[in-house]
Amino acid sequence: MNPLVSVIIPCRNEENTIHLVLEALFQQSFPIENMEVVIADGLSTDGTRRAIHAFSKTHPALKIRLVDNPKKIIPAGLNIAIRASNGEIIVRMDAHSLPKADYVQRCVDALLEGKAENVGGIWNIRPQNDIWVARSIAAAAANPLAVGDARYRFTDKAGYVDTVPYGSYKRELFDKIGFFDESLLANEDYEFNTRIRQSGGRIWLDPAIQCTYFARPTYSALAKQYWGYGFWKAQMLKRYPETLRWRQALPPLFVLGLIFLAVLGFCWQPARIVLAVVVGLYLLIQLIPAVRIARKLGNILLSIGIVLATIVMHFSWGTARIVGLFSHPDRKW
Repeated sequence: MNPLVSVIIPCRNEENTIHLVLEALFQQSFPIENMEVVIADGLSTDGTRRAIHAFSKTHPALKIRLVDNPKKIIPAGLNIAIRASNGEIIVRMDAHSLPKADYVQRCVDALLEGKAENVGGIWNIRPQNDIWVARSIAAAAANPLAVGDARYRFTDKAGYVDTVPYGSYKRELFDKIGFFDESLLANEDYEFNTRIRQSGGRIWLDPAIQCTYFARPTYSALAKQYWGYGFWKAQMLKRYPETLRWRQALPPLFVLGLIFLAVLGFCWQPARIVLAVVVGLYLLIQLIPAVRIARKLGNILLSIGIVLATIVMHFSWGTARIVGLFSHPDRKW
């Protein structure tokens, strides 16, 4: 007997992609009669709700429930969706993602086998459109030199990890360790996974569990995304300093180093030379893998866009980490 699975999706103003994820869930190999989709909508002002209702009418076999998320933030949406769901197993999904056809089945199998308390897979990152900027950002988001060594972005080996994107859980896990932390506007998944590990639980990553993730389409949207990541990562690290990883320390240290050299350069000329050398080496180090990636994608000009996207991610994330460490989370950054 297959368990009842609840796929939970927090969303807000996602009319361009919500029908894609629903179609992907409709095509799952897991029995559709044993699956429900609970969407927590943050009071969308575009056509998201119309798109959900239209899909529900044309695909009545897939049980879809739409609930309001008045707080309009992801962790609150997750908690509302979980409480509104009926499944024995909870599978988190995102409105920007397309799960592979066997995604739910593989998650369920691993959980029932007792592999871990949280099971997830890898991202296959795609651009939202075919414009040069969007393609560059998607390529950079899959480059370890740009985004760090998080295994869900590039690994081909299964194993236990610190975190996975999204995740799947047995319902009783929430009774044991609680729900997602609504005081964090980002990094709520990493914080939740930290509590899983602290309670003696495990997190299993299987590269056969795959979903496509649509990267941000513009540099401004990317900067806003990574600013939020950095700021709220700082808030989480204040609570769990032992979770700091080397990849998370490098961007803020680099930003601080550049600021120090720039300020020192006003009164000491050698500092300007050191600053120029550091910036030059940084750009060179980023350009070498960017050229290799761009060649694989068949457009050498993408290398410039990849470097620009990497700079945006590093400096947005690193600066926000610094600001976040010295700011109260209630400040409207």
